[in-house]
Amino acid sequence: MSVDLQDPGYVRTIEWEMMDKTKFFPLSMLSSFSVRCSLYPLTLIKTRLQVQKHDSMYTGLIDAGCKIYKKEGFSGLYRGFWVSSVQIVSGVAYIATYESSRHFLKQHDVSPTVRALISGAVASLVGQTIIVPFDVISQHLMFLGVADYRDGGKVVLSSLGLTIDPTRSKFRTTIDIAQIIYQTDGFKGFYRGYFASVCTYVPNSALWWSFYQLYQDELAKLFPSNFSHLLIQCIAGTLGGFTTTFITNPMDTIRARLQVQRTNSILKTFRCLWLEEGIWMFSKGLSARLVQSVCFSFSIILGYETIKRVSVRQEYKDRVKWI
Repeated sequence: MSVDLQDPGYVRTIEWEMMDKTKFFPLSMLSSFSVRCSLYPLTLIKTRLQVQKHDSMYTGLIDAGCKIYKKEGFSGLYRGFWVSSVQIVSGVAYIATYESSRHFLKQHDVSPTVRALISGAVASLVGQTIIVPFDVISQHLMFLGVADYRDGGKVVLSSLGLTIDPTRSKFRTTIDIAQIIYQTDGFKGFYRGYFASVCTYVPNSALWWSFYQLYQDELAKLFPSNFSHLLIQCIAGTLGGFTTTFITNPMDTIRARLQVQRTNSILKTFRCLWLEEGIWMFSKGLSARLVQSVCFSFSIILGYETIKRVSVRQEYKDRVKWI
């Protein structure tokens, strides 16, 4: 079924007040978990590429994937996933903050693009405050088994000075990592790299939603009025993710190094990266992050916009089209 986007009765953007939250939140959590589960190996590969010195372990995305699978098995691609999966909670807080902020700004007649920019930034600040401690732990788990040396058959996490027996349960290993972080740095250790995370993901989120809005508006002008609006939204999300990744990749690399290698400052980490990699520091882990971002953006928008359509309240159903 085609839709005329110029039809004044057509709801182009499903707003916060139009949705049944009892449907929206559970479906959002399920969608977020499914996407993150399928794309987690790319997150792990991206982090390892960003933290390694030069090409000491892997030469690129494909090489890293093949070596991890060969040496560590399929489970190696999901190291730290169960801790990282807590992101579905921060994801709900993120999207609730984003939508409610957009609703508030709309009431004050703020333009759509500026609404997206501000709401994306505020939502990311809330999300990062929740998820950074779990990120810190999960990133150490990502490197479990990838150490500088071995001692008596036990894996050494050199950045923590911690020796862990790989035969122990995942839960026990996670607790060990959390304990050594707390013993070493106190509670603030769980927020190591928080400022770098905020500097990475707040602009990333703000830009992503802004580009999503801009690309959506421009694509709507390019395509015929009866073209699928859902497809336009998916394309706009993908282009937004691609553009934003190029802009924010260096800061994401610095964030990963701060949290895993326990460097003390953003400036010091930047200097170390520059000395190690030179101009190539700007592309470190970029291939994996681009693939991850494109797949993530397309999948998230497809799920997000579809769920909004499913969750729309009865009185708005006749004004909302599926495609």
